[in-house]
Order: sequence, then C-alpha cells, then structure tokens
Amino acid sequence: MANPVEPARLTADASGRLTLRGLRVFIALEEARSLGEAAKFLNLSKSNVSQHITALEASIGTRLFDRQQKPVTLTPAGQVLSLHAHRILAMVSVAEASLAELSLAGLPQLNFGIIDDLDTSLTPVLAASLQSQMPKCFIRTFSGRSDQVTARLAARETDIAVTASIPVDMHRFHVVPLLREKFVLVTAKGSYTRGGDWRAQLSELPFVQYSEAMPMGQLVATHLKRIGFHPSRKFSFETSRSVIATVAKTGGWTLTTPLSILDTLRFRDQIDICPLPFAGVSRQIYLISRMDELGSLPDLLAKQFRQLLQEEVVPDFEAAAPDLIDALEVSGDALL
Repeated sequence: MANPVEPARLTADASGRLTLRGLRVFIALEEARSLGEAAKFLNLSKSNVSQHITALEASIGTRLFDRQQKPVTLTPAGQVLSLHAHRILAMVSVAEASLAELSLAGLPQLNFGIIDDLDTSLTPVLAASLQSQMPKCFIRTFSGRSDQVTARLAARETDIAVTASIPVDMHRFHVVPLLREKFVLVTAKGSYTRGGDWRAQLSELPFVQYSEAMPMGQLVATHLKRIGFHPSRKFSFETSRSVIATVAKTGGWTLTTPLSILDTLRFRDQIDICPLPFAGVSRQIYLISRMDELGSLPDLLAKQFRQLLQEEVVPDFEAAAPDLIDALEVSGDALL
C-alpha cells in the first residue's frame, strides 16, 4: 500500500478530478475490506475514510463499494477503477523511489539494526559501504535479538534491519531474503554418539535451552513438542554464548544454528556439532526496510551481504563442521 494520507484534504478537487490521495484511500479500503482496518492503516478515523470514499464516488458519479456487505466489496465500477488505481500508484511509487535515491546523498543519519549472530561479521562491512555511498551520513547501529531488531524497525527507531523476524504488517515493508540456516545438534565433546539411540542419549544429558521469551527459544520448544520429545528443563539463557558455554561446561546439549555457533567459536574444541537425528527445522534471515523510503539502497546492501556471507561466513562454518555444508544456504534474488 502507499503512504498514509492527510485527513484534511478531500478525495477530488473542485473540478471533480481524481487525486492520488483519493486513490490511496480507495486501495486501502479495497485491500482491508473494512472501514475500521483501512482507517487504522491510514491513521484516519472511520468517518474520514468514509468521507474520502463518498467524495470519490461523487466525483465519478457512481458507487465504488457496497458498504452494506461485510466485508466491504467492490461494485463493477469499483473493479474497473481498481485496475487503473493500482497502475497509477505503482508508477508514482517508482517515481518516489527515484527521487528518494537523489536525496540519499544528503541523508544526515541512518539507523541500522542487526541480530547479534551477524553483528561482528556484517556490521563493519555495512558501515564501510554506507559511508562510501553517503559520506555525510552518520551511521548508528543496534544489535540484539531478532524480535528486538524488528520491533525497533516497526517503531521507526531503525531504518534497515537484518533479522529473522518479519513484521506483522509486512505489506508495509520491503523484505529481501539473505540466508536460510538449518538447526544443528550441539553436544559437549564426546558425550553423544551419532547413529545411536538419540532419545536415550539426550535424555541422560542436561538440556541447555534458549529462553522461550525469544524467537529462537520458541522455535526450538515448538519443534521438540512436534517430534514428541520432552527433555527435562535444566537451564535457560538468552544469548548463544551462554548456551554454548553451558553445554561445554555441564556436558549437556542444545539445538542451535550455524550463525550462533560461529559467534561462539572459542568453545569449538569443547563441543561436537552434529546433524539433527530427527526431523529438521530451519530459520530464514532477511534484510527489511520500510517500503519506498530508501530507493535501491536496501537491495544493494542485500547483494553485498549475500556476497559476504558466501565468501566468508559459509566457509567459516564449513571449516568448523565440514560434514554439515548444507546447513547454510545463501538466498537468491527473490523478494517477498
């Protein structure tokens, strides 16, 4: 969808011509199919949305919506306008993106958020790339859990985010897949034998889990329930460093990702990294920005990040776990 509209301006001007503002309200109601939901997206009241649609219908001379139906539906005339409205606003978005690119050179500050697991490897490259493209721009970075990074993006405290969590209202964001990583089994050195009875072996070892208050912990907990394995709860932590360190110190085990392991390589000699002995689970890492605000910059950074991941991060994990080379897969050029 397009950007929010100003409530004080009517849909058609005095001559009865259509306006971009009116078309944006029209598309918002078409997609939301509810005055209340459209109003929420546009930051307007329901009465304001209704007034915009009434003015649009008056300028055209026919009804565009059947507002008595629940959900709201397009009339035949509304279906015709829909085809033209989407084309017009798509062209406007391209023009706005081009103009945004012209203004990036003078951007005073850019806020960037990234998950902890990639902070060390990607943030320096990001800063160098952005400084070369926007020499007058101050780059401010934040690293944390994926839900924290995404929350900052949704709250406009971050302009670009590298995260495993997609915003709930993803239609407002530009989402570029970067990497898919499979979860692996990490055990204390010599405490687990591949090919044996994994249920019996893991049941005898302390389970070191990620806190279920964070996305990683929720994903692991859900997957273990799905396969019917319920290990006794011993420890819970919010950082990969604490999880891996406790596995090494207590002779325990955990499920984690390749990126999390690369962030804790100082424990490499104290752990074994194995493929999951049961059904697999994975997570996707994305680069996300707000729609139509930074021109081609997000796609350019995504391309650079993918190259860095392929050239440095993937080989580092292959060196740490040579028999798990398929656990990291850099994404192609498809967009969500």
